[in-house]
Amino acid sequence: MSRRVVRQSKFRHVFGQPVKADQMYEDIRVSKVTWDSSFCAVNPKFLAIIVESGGGGAFIVLPLAKTGRVDKNHPLVTGHTAPVLDIDWCPHNDNVIASASEDTTVMVWQIPDYVPVRSITEPVVTLEGHSKRVGIISWHPTARNVLLSAGCDNLVILWNVGTGEMLLALEDMHTDLIYNVGWNRNGSLLVTTCKDKKVRVIDPRKQQIVASNFEEPIALQEMDTSNGVLLPFYDADSSIVYLCGKGDSSIRYFEITDEAPYVHYLNTYSSKEPQRGMGFMPKRGLDVSKCEIARFFKLHERKCEPIVMTVPRKSDLFQDDLYPDTPGPEPALEADEWLSGKDAEPILISLRDGYVPVKNRELKVVKKNILDNRPPPGPRRSHSNADISSPTLEEVLEEIRALKEMVQVQEKRISDLEHKLCQFTNGTD
Repeated sequence: MSRRVVRQSKFRHVFGQPVKADQMYEDIRVSKVTWDSSFCAVNPKFLAIIVESGGGGAFIVLPLAKTGRVDKNHPLVTGHTAPVLDIDWCPHNDNVIASASEDTTVMVWQIPDYVPVRSITEPVVTLEGHSKRVGIISWHPTARNVLLSAGCDNLVILWNVGTGEMLLALEDMHTDLIYNVGWNRNGSLLVTTCKDKKVRVIDPRKQQIVASNFEEPIALQEMDTSNGVLLPFYDADSSIVYLCGKGDSSIRYFEITDEAPYVHYLNTYSSKEPQRGMGFMPKRGLDVSKCEIARFFKLHERKCEPIVMTVPRKSDLFQDDLYPDTPGPEPALEADEWLSGKDAEPILISLRDGYVPVKNRELKVVKKNILDNRPPPGPRRSHSNADISSPTLEEVLEEIRALKEMVQVQEKRISDLEHKLCQFTNGTD
């Protein structure tokens, strides 16, 4: 007589449940643009949602505590001239968010801790380099101010937001539309999925494809994707991957282990309404006192519904096994250090006493080029056709000094000639 052995896992009984009705966000005009991004981004301070907007693109930013019905005149973040396609909060500054748009630009915004009276219309910096719409943005996990963007020009660009300059452009690596991009834990590599049905692992600093289209998967899980694209969210602390189907009404979650069969189905959370997008809270924004291991922000047509994933525990004490030290808000590297080849693991923090978000930290952008203004109106050019370099401040000042010296020499020469002419005239009278 055989006995079936149940696999031991502390996450085997994870279950999801929606919050109470008064803790939802109501009356939000979620964007209807056709694009396969999550339309939502969340951090321990704010909830940001891409919304419908006339005459350009916009998204709304709400303090997490501001639940209930949202005022129809609530200020927006506007500035793009076409619909916003993707948004992403900076992992090292909870008041900084980046947005990508159909207008081919990426904008970085500073969000105040208080609710502004008027819409925010001026970004901290505008990043221009793509020739077609930009649909993907992703911050580097460990280096300060490094931002990745991918556009419909099949181009991946890495930016230094602190200076507003392009660090790297990964050209000729993708033959078709890029679907998604993700970093590894220390940001030394990135992986992309593409319409050409290839998965690429890329070393961005060497500008090389490390691996592409692996021969066989270590595990294969059949999924029903008839309703729409799947949005994956991976929690490295618990090794759980959550699959949220856009247009679906369920969240399926699996535990990843280092032993065969590697992928273990845990459960499915289902609701009545289909989701139009999804936000995923960083681990430092969870309520550890309630054994909360994940929190989703599920977008519907006119509202946002938080979903809480918890592990049932009887004890009220801090659960060390559920909450290992997790990446905190401090960067491990500066942008220049990372670009030079240095790698560093995330700086971890403990959640034993809970996480308190730091106060508003201003993003300062130091322009390296004196002529770093927006280009004149007209057809946009790809970065490869743009000027290779602009004169530095020192070069411009040196040229001004040389021109002043030249003017002084010419003035003296003219004065001498006038004096000689005057003498010659007086001698002939």
